Amino acid sequence: MNLVIQAENLSKWYGNVLGISEINLEIPPGVYGLLGPNGAGKSTLLKIMTGFLRPNLGQLRIFDQSPFDNPSLFKRIGYCPEYDAHYPTISGWEFILFRAKAFGLGETEATLAMQAVGLTEHMHKRIRQFSLGMRQRLKLASAIVHNPDLLILDEPLRGIDPLWRIKIIRLIREFGQKGKTVILSSHILPEVEAMTRQIILIHQGKIFALGDIDEIRTLLDSHPHQICVKTNNPRRLASFFLSDPHILGISFSKHDPSQVIFITHQRDHFYEKLLKILIEESFDLHEMSSPDDNLQNVFDYLIGRK
Repeated sequence: MNLVIQAENLSKWYGNVLGISEINLEIPPGVYGLLGPNGAGKSTLLKIMTGFLRPNLGQLRIFDQSPFDNPSLFKRIGYCPEYDAHYPTISGWEFILFRAKAFGLGETEATLAMQAVGLTEHMHKRIRQFSLGMRQRLKLASAIVHNPDLLILDEPLRGIDPLWRIKIIRLIREFGQKGKTVILSSHILPEVEAMTRQIILIHQGKIFALGDIDEIRTLLDSHPHQICVKTNNPRRLASFFLSDPHILGISFSKHDPSQVIFITHQRDHFYEKLLKILIEESFDLHEMSSPDDNLQNVFDYLIGRK
């Protein structure tokens, strides 16, 4: 198997604080979601992959090389950090051109990177004038300007507007389809699901699960799930579910008279029945959301905090 990333008994701590512990991984080319709640160790693992941190124990190899203090390997890695790493007084174009030249490239590659993230119209603005979403896209341009073989993204969609969120998801998927490797970190399961089926679950510094995202959906569906529906007649809608054995509870919002909250352990069944009722009974659906549809709640449930 052609492995891009290999970790063996990888551990990192900060004084008495554990970052990651005894992580073992073998990752071939493809797109992978690194998932976990805040503080799970995602950023620590990514910083070791990018060579910013040295592990206390164990080893990590990228393309069969150690990433720490290895400038030659950096040419094959693109990194989009969670937090801004810009020079606010220069323009977006100057920043990306500087990044391109650092890799021995020029204006052609810088232009392509700016085009890929939709910043050509704003390329001569000072970075301090950029919105949060534009700064996020600029970080992505910086990560892909040298066409790396491994792309590491820490919360890449944070603050990006819905239209560009879709385009960047497509860009990441295309990157993987070219035979490259993408490791993207997020605590929002639907974002990752839109980009890949392969996930790495990390919790309390350890690999909690590794495999296809359907396995995570199984975990998600195994505990009671809240679904909020806003409609023109929430009480009448609720009446259709009163005798449904898959509905564990129904409640109404004190603050929003249009909202009804269902609790179920069979989401697919609920959504199928809801769609049928909405069509046959001519309900107006204003909004539907699920406050439990994120990995933090899955972990809270699995480790007994709910």
